[in-house]
Amino acid sequence: MRPTDSPRADRVTYVELFFDLVFVFALTQLSAYLYENQTPVGVLEGVIMVCALWWAWVSTTWVTNWLDPAKLPVRGAVIALAFLALVLSVSIAEAFGDRAWAFAIAYVVLQVGRTGFIVWATARHDREVSKDFVRVLVWTAGGAVLWIVGALLPLPWQLPFWLAALGLELLGTVLGYPVPRHGRVLIGAWDLSGPHIAERTALFVLITLGESLLVTGFAFTAKESSPESVIAMASAFVAAAATWWIYFDHGERIGSEAIEASDEPGRLARTAYTWIHLAIIAGLVLLSVGDKEALSHPHAHGLAPTITVLGGPLLFLTGTVLFRRRLERRWPRAQVVGLFALAALAAVALALGTLDVLLLTVLAALLLVAVAIGETIGRVRRGRRGGG
Repeated sequence: MRPTDSPRADRVTYVELFFDLVFVFALTQLSAYLYENQTPVGVLEGVIMVCALWWAWVSTTWVTNWLDPAKLPVRGAVIALAFLALVLSVSIAEAFGDRAWAFAIAYVVLQVGRTGFIVWATARHDREVSKDFVRVLVWTAGGAVLWIVGALLPLPWQLPFWLAALGLELLGTVLGYPVPRHGRVLIGAWDLSGPHIAERTALFVLITLGESLLVTGFAFTAKESSPESVIAMASAFVAAAATWWIYFDHGERIGSEAIEASDEPGRLARTAYTWIHLAIIAGLVLLSVGDKEALSHPHAHGLAPTITVLGGPLLFLTGTVLFRRRLERRWPRAQVVGLFALAALAAVALALGTLDVLLLTVLAALLLVAVAIGETIGRVRRGRRGGG
């Protein structure tokens, strides 16, 4: 277990960062898949994969919130999980094709293996935590069956089985993983390290932003320079910087404070960091897809390009608005206004059907900058110190 009376109680360790490195590749693979599959079925497949990747990462973060990665068995387990995450990542491009079995097996072994490990690791040190994760293990095993069966079936059946598997895992967190005769997990009573889980999630946000810049850079170098490509690259950087500012100027810092002050830290962390952050991460991934679309097809217009370009900023702001609302019990004015402005821009673009992707990208970036400015002005007026 993590020691509670030393600096290691809250510190993010280097082996956890090593685990994160695998997800840089995973996110680039996911962005490439979404870019190549801008169809309703492709969107559904993308939702499944981003949820699976996020669930694999955030569940591991919860485990290392309890266990001490400085201990050799825990360090070895994290490295083994990183290898499984790598197998998961290299299977993304064919997750709904020839490598469905590899994707499913890697995900199942990662989820079941990690949960089984914490049951074993806490059995002698904290019996209550061990019993809680036995209940989690039962639900995880149930979802594992759906993942494996779905991988063995044709695509029309694979999609519903994998959706059901993710739904089962989500339902378990909502209900507290109830098991007949063994009760359910009281997540609100879990004692967590607020600074650790807040920093881990913030680092993943940074990784996702880095992936966005990586995708943009590769897309720019792969084509001839032109005024359109230069504008698209500059717009992508401005949007990335604005999203960083919106997340890190104030919201990131208050997360650890809110968890430490909460009477139910487990419930607050589950809502703010496990559920709401999924929208933030998905928005940043889709933002990178939109940047690549603007670089590759700057004059495209229509339903799919509009959703691709504006969907990322909309998802990101939706997530940050809910995040701040959950932590501060108030609506962040600048972000809410920005969200409505983006929704209005999307409505106008869809109604006209003639606005170029490049123009929409520039306008979306400018709106994100306006939100960042408004957010900072509001923070200064309230006398709150900045983060970042």
